[in-house]
Amino acid sequence: MFETIADLIVYKLFNLQQNTRLADSVQFFIYDSLKIIVLLAVMIFVISYIRSYFPPERTRKILSHANHLVGNVIGAVMGVVTPFCSCSSVPIFIGFVESGVPLGVTFSFLIASPIVNEISAAMLFGLFGWKVAVLYIASGMVIAVIGGLLIGKLKLESEVEEYVYQIKMGDSEIQELTWRERVDYAKNAVVEIVRKIWVYILIGIGVGAAIHGYAPEEFLTRYAGPDNPFAVIVAVVMGIPLYSNAVGTIPIAQALIGKGVGIGTALAFMMAVTALSLPEMIILRKVLKPKLIAIFISIVGAAIVFTGYLFNLIL
Repeated sequence: MFETIADLIVYKLFNLQQNTRLADSVQFFIYDSLKIIVLLAVMIFVISYIRSYFPPERTRKILSHANHLVGNVIGAVMGVVTPFCSCSSVPIFIGFVESGVPLGVTFSFLIASPIVNEISAAMLFGLFGWKVAVLYIASGMVIAVIGGLLIGKLKLESEVEEYVYQIKMGDSEIQELTWRERVDYAKNAVVEIVRKIWVYILIGIGVGAAIHGYAPEEFLTRYAGPDNPFAVIVAVVMGIPLYSNAVGTIPIAQALIGKGVGIGTALAFMMAVTALSLPEMIILRKVLKPKLIAIFISIVGAAIVFTGYLFNLIL
């Protein structure tokens, strides 16, 4: 539906020629803007409705029964079963922090959510075999857990913007709400969160759309080919400005591998695009201070680079 609407706007209303860089960029922007805003609203509503049954005190109590490692594993697993891109995960991240979930656990979720999901696993299995699929999923989970653990150990709660802790998405002290009260609670959460981050979402998608239409694939294969010992690092650095989800990057990875790029290099590129994209960082800046964003990029980036080189050695 969203793609049809985007096509009508780009090719009928704007009368742009198909298969041109400008048309691809504009179509990408309109399609993703529509899709993400709708997904954001729906996801925030659903999560907020569910959260009406779990006030912050109850959430803290549940998490208090697990040590840091178990909490990070749970956060990563929840990220895996939430098949949305990183931009769609941010409102849930805000909800976790506002509910008192430890910062490290929220980052385990934020890292795992865009990297790993069941659809990408099935595509990887079909295109590259079970070994690559299993290694990719396992590495994505490990990166999410370790990244969250490290951020949690650094005690960086002060690097989260103050308004995040002040958001009140309903009266969490009320134990019994009617159905109408729960719906109103969720609707208010949608309005409050989307109002604070929609500009950053559009900026992020705009940056991604521009690069999506104008960044040539040949440029990446030239500088991230098998003869370059720094290929993995180059692939990660070049993947950061791009914006897509894991499913969207798999066909690109397949094309790169077919042209001789190491499989570890291609998978590292995929992880960088989905977990460390510049558009995501722009959106995260709304809720995180620059220091925490820099630490997040450094930890996850180093883990992705290590994983890429490891895969090139064993595959």
